[in-house]
Formats: sequence, C-alpha cells, structure tokens
Amino acid sequence: MNNDHVKVWNACVQVIKDNLPLQAFKTWFEPILPVRLENVALTIQVPSHFFYEWLEENYIDLLRKVIRKELGPEGRLEYSIVMENNATKSTPYTVKLPALNKKSLKNQPVNMPLNIAENQIRNPFIIPGLKKVNVESNLNPAYAFENFVEGDCNRLARASGYAVANKPGGTAFNPLLIYGGVGLGKTHLAHSIGIAIKNQFPNKTVLYVGSEKFAHQFIDSIKNNTTADFIHFYQMIDVLIMDDVQFFAGKEKTQDVFFHIFNHLHQNGKQIILTSDKPPVEMQGMEQRLLSRFKWGLSADLTTPDLETRIAILEKKMYGNGIELPKEVVEYLAYSINTNVREMEGALTSLLAQASMNKKNISLDLARQMVDKFVKNTAREVSIEYIQKVVSDYFELPIEMLKSKTRKREVVQARQISMYFSKRMTKSSLANIGAHCGGKDHATVLHACRTVTNLSETDKQFRGYLEDLEKKLTLQ
Repeated sequence: MNNDHVKVWNACVQVIKDNLPLQAFKTWFEPILPVRLENVALTIQVPSHFFYEWLEENYIDLLRKVIRKELGPEGRLEYSIVMENNATKSTPYTVKLPALNKKSLKNQPVNMPLNIAENQIRNPFIIPGLKKVNVESNLNPAYAFENFVEGDCNRLARASGYAVANKPGGTAFNPLLIYGGVGLGKTHLAHSIGIAIKNQFPNKTVLYVGSEKFAHQFIDSIKNNTTADFIHFYQMIDVLIMDDVQFFAGKEKTQDVFFHIFNHLHQNGKQIILTSDKPPVEMQGMEQRLLSRFKWGLSADLTTPDLETRIAILEKKMYGNGIELPKEVVEYLAYSINTNVREMEGALTSLLAQASMNKKNISLDLARQMVDKFVKNTAREVSIEYIQKVVSDYFELPIEMLKSKTRKREVVQARQISMYFSKRMTKSSLANIGAHCGGKDHATVLHACRTVTNLSETDKQFRGYLEDLEKKLTLQ
C-alpha cells in the first residue's frame, strides 16, 4: 500500500519515543520523514549528512531493534540525505543493518556527491571538538514570572509575554518585541517567557541568545566555512529569544543571515521574542525588510516604574533573600533611585554588603551614605516624590492630602514647602512640579516659592522648619 512506509515508521517512532528523553526525540527524530518501503528496506529522509552520522553514532542500536521488530530480521534502513544547498533532490545512502557498527561503517565505502559538505553541523554554543550537541536554553531560572513585579509600567508587555508563554507561535504576538530603557526588565521578562514555555512544553527547543553573541558566532562560522551549519542550527529552534537586537545596526551580513533565519522560523510557526532599547521606528542602521518583520507582531514597551512598583520590587527582592529592612530605608531607596530598576536593586545589595562588612545596623543614614557613594550620580538629585515624602512625614500628613485640592492652612503650607524644595533641589520644570502636586500650573508653583521665601525671612519658626527639612533632604 502507498502508506505502508508511513505506518511502519510511525510504529518505530512510538517505540523510539518511549526510550528517549523528550528533548532528544524532538531534536533527532521529529525532523525525519519516511520516504518509501520496498520489500524489507525502509527509506527515511534526514535533513543533512551530519544528521545521518549523528543517528549512526548515537542511536543505531535502537534503530536496529525497531526496524527488525517491524520488518523482521532481514529488515534494512536506507537514508535519503537532503542536499546541504537546499536543492530539491536528495542523495540516498543504503546501509544494511547487520553492518551497522562503528568498525564496519569506517571500512565501508559510501558514495558521496561532491557538493555535500564534509563538515558536521556544529552547535555554535559548544566548543569545537566536543561530541555532545545538546541545545541548552541559556535561561536564568531566577528570572521567572514569579519574580517579575507587575505595574502600570510593564502591564502590556507582561500580559502579552504570558499569552505567548501559554501558546508559543500560536498568537498574533509573533514576533513579540519588548523595548525600553536600560535596567527596566526587558531581559528578565524575555527569560520569564522562555522559562514558562519550557515548563509547559518540555519538548520544545527554547534558546536565549544575545545579539552580540549571535554576531560573533556568525563571524566564526564564516571563518570556519560552516555558515550552512550555523543557519541550520538556528532553524531547528522552536522558540528563539534574541536580546538587544539594536546591536545588529550597521552589521549588514549579520542582519541578512538573521533575516533568513527569522523568515524560516516565522513561516514554520515558531515563536520569536526580541528585545531592544527602542521601538522599530527609531532603530537606525537596520535594513527596512528586517524592521518591517519586527512590526509583524506586537511591540510592547517597558517604562520607568512608578513609586509603588519600585517599593514592591525592593520588597520582592528582600523577601526572596530572606531579609528585612526598616520601612524608611526601603522608601528612601525607592524615592531616590527612580529611573533604573537594576541600579535600585544594586543599591540594595550594596547596602546589605556595607552593613555586613562594617558590622553596622542598616539605618537611614547608612542608606544615604551608600547611595551617594555607590550609585554614581543617580541619587545626587533627589526626586520630587522623595521631597514630598519627607515633607509629609515631617508635618505628619498623608502624602495623598499633600496632592489633594484641600485648602487647609497646614496642608497648603506643606504643599508650598514641597514645591519650594522641588524647585531648588531638582531640575524639573515648574509645570512638572505642579503636576506632582495635584495638577497645579506653573504660576501656582512660582507663587508658592515666593511665599516660602518671604516667610523664611520673617517667621523664625517657619525658618526652623525649612532648616530641619533641608538637613533631612541633603545627602550626607
């Protein structure tokens, strides 16, 4: 019958699947196609000469058993090896099972066409010369979804990433491009998606790679004349996570090879996840055909986290490390470092290290010293939010009241003082300061600053308030 070769191979595959890890089966047996069955000779098609050699080197005993089980003791296996140049023709290799052992194979002549590459397909992540060709995902388990704090700044990106993790290659988010500034969590989220896919679909091949690493591998493949192997390796991936694609800018040949890999994966329903520091429309030095493909799916941005999200991130990190800090210290870090999550987490780590090495208690003063010393210039300019927090605490008022429209005298005074220090200690515009204080306009901020200046010159008690607050706000 016409489908006998399919039935025989499917029966073999069932036995093979039960005897191999899912990842090995996925990599080395799913790409095989049954071609024909003539008498007791089954012909299977494999993607390359390297694939053929790998099967003989590692799985020949298993193949011998399943073929004999289905076709009897005289059963034979023939390989139809696809040309390395992607030609439609293929070149068959006939191998009789009784001769399938390493010694006899080396002594057995095999007719090979001249245009089939002699080199093996090399995994670019494995040092040349090593036989093992496992595809490691390169995912960091610490970057799971459970450790990713959600906020308004990342809600769209996280939700779309979660959708991709549940149905890789099966959503409209392909490719999924996550973009944002330094230290906002792009890499963390990309790893989270990959980890979730590996957990739910263990048979899928997931690979995380940085764009610079990819470019260096491509250059090595050109030097070693293994470009076909390099491309074939990446075309076997089910979920490709490419970090910092903006580094492809200006690298025309690297962009070209990634373009072809991208097309192959996308056309075969594989999931592609990209990260970048900017959206496609702002990427310079990139080919238009590549940029157009980046726009096929969804571009989700990560913005600077708000105060509540920053505090939640610090608390999450503390909980994960089994440590506890005074609330005022956590709030100080969150208020002071307001643009970069990575730097904020680094400040927390430095603070813990300083306290441990110097055997000091973690206090607000120590936090101030550490931030000034270890976080470069990030915290030298205090934020409007931090000023509002210090002023609110000083006058024992809820910070929400400071931002409200109430005209109570004590609230108005505290609000004006926060505007005064915001103008003095930050580079924010008057309009931005007003926006942080309940939507006031720039004229209101100017009036507040003049009022505070006048009161400081005529009211001794008020001047004392300002002196106390300035000490609290000044980093030592």
